[in-house]
Amino acid sequence: MGLPVGFRWGVATAAYQIEGAVDEDGRGPSTWDTFAHTPGRVRDGHTGDVACDHYHRWPEDIALMSGLSVDTYRFSIAWPRVQPSGNGPVNAKGLDFYDRLVDGLLAAGISPAATLYHWDLPQPLEDAGGWMERDTAYRFAEFSYLVAERLADRVGMWITLNEPVVVTAYGYAFGVYAPGRALMLDALPTAHHQLLAHGLAVNALRSRGARAIGLTNHYSPAWAASPADQPAADAFDAFMNRLFTDPVLLGRYPDLIGDAPYVRSADLSVIASPIDFLGVNYYHPTRLATPSGGPLPFEIVDITEYPTTGMGWPIVPDAFLSLLRTLDTRYDLPPLYITENGCSFPDEIGPDGVVDDSSRIEFLDAHIKAMHTAIDEGIDIRGYFTWSLLDNFEWAEGYHPRFGLVHVDYETQKRTPKKSYAWYRDLVASY
Repeated sequence: MGLPVGFRWGVATAAYQIEGAVDEDGRGPSTWDTFAHTPGRVRDGHTGDVACDHYHRWPEDIALMSGLSVDTYRFSIAWPRVQPSGNGPVNAKGLDFYDRLVDGLLAAGISPAATLYHWDLPQPLEDAGGWMERDTAYRFAEFSYLVAERLADRVGMWITLNEPVVVTAYGYAFGVYAPGRALMLDALPTAHHQLLAHGLAVNALRSRGARAIGLTNHYSPAWAASPADQPAADAFDAFMNRLFTDPVLLGRYPDLIGDAPYVRSADLSVIASPIDFLGVNYYHPTRLATPSGGPLPFEIVDITEYPTTGMGWPIVPDAFLSLLRTLDTRYDLPPLYITENGCSFPDEIGPDGVVDDSSRIEFLDAHIKAMHTAIDEGIDIRGYFTWSLLDNFEWAEGYHPRFGLVHVDYETQKRTPKKSYAWYRDLVASY
């Protein structure tokens, strides 16, 4: 099985999940700082205050990437580190950190892929309404411009937003992620304002000479529990898979939003600004049934006939292939990058000092083979970035899930490459 010339192998992380140093060098609070410090919000009261201490240990982490022989590192830039209040002048020390990181990556022969928003909204912007307010989209465009002004000459890939559906659903609709607002369907303006932010940012980035700009979405194939539940599956598909892709690639919304008052006449043309690639994050499919009540048009039911990860997520590589085929059929796609794919298991260091995560190796191998099949069928996929380089702060689950190729002892910050690290290194070297 061949891969396209220039295919990129990489690893992915996100700022709040690994950086720590939340009050150093002028960084302001994000919604995740506030959320994590609110009792009962994060399992066992864990916070990202220290995380993997990547802010201080980034040279060690670049060395780990070099050991993998990957050619791309997808990381995110913490908005409150660069603009503590969400607007106004740059916090120079905060942006200096990413300047050093980018230079360190390039010196190691690794191409930087920067995500501008991975859920850490500056708290002052949330206090002013957050993504429920249109103004946040303009503030994000300004932030994007300022970052690109400093880094566009060296960053090869730019991702505007990571998984905006998660911000809308988990952050504003259900309240289980920051900022913890349970607005249910009243949260839909956050979808439009994030998409508007994306479109405005594309234009801001291009004005500063940024190359290869895209958006990363979370996708989950929608399975109907029975033929009678197909309308529920279609409704979930519209929300999860189409809401943040149709406007960008087709210039129109699915019926979910329609003629909402917060959608202005010129917005969709901005949102549909041409992109250079689409990022695909895939973890598992979702099974849907007709709800017995409540405000949502679907109800999620368990998938029980497949093995599961440590998070209880079904392991279905064929669903990954099905998703890629669906995207290819549904849209006139730009090139795709698999910007996240991975799994959590309760990895422990054995008596021999080895972390035997054979289940992760099996997961990655099966999903990479599914990707190969899609490429063989003519789907234009240009890269694969596994989640994640390091075990990290996993949002509302704190430090319990372990997604990394590298084990992190959070007490000592010792990094221990797992068996999957060596496997991935050998895989990358084989191409």
